[in-house]
Amino acid sequence: MTAPNSAERKACWDSRDLLWKCLDDNGDKTASCEKFQGEFEANCPAQWVKYFMKRRDFLKYKEKMQTEGFTPAEGPRQPS
Repeated sequence: MTAPNSAERKACWDSRDLLWKCLDDNGDKTASCEKFQGEFEANCPAQWVKYFMKRRDFLKYKEKMQTEGFTPAEGPRQPS
């Protein structure tokens, strides 16, 4: 597989941005964004699609941790 040229990269990034905006606007409901998901997958190499979706998950998690904070799970109590 050859690396995407400048125009192909731009088309991929634009498709990604449209999909992410749709997901943000629709509360991450993928059913509402199938059109954008299809365009994203058609315009980007499969490895990029995988990377960008993991990146989105990470960024959403990071945002949640920054706004809500971290609450450790309650585990077994240590005897004092």
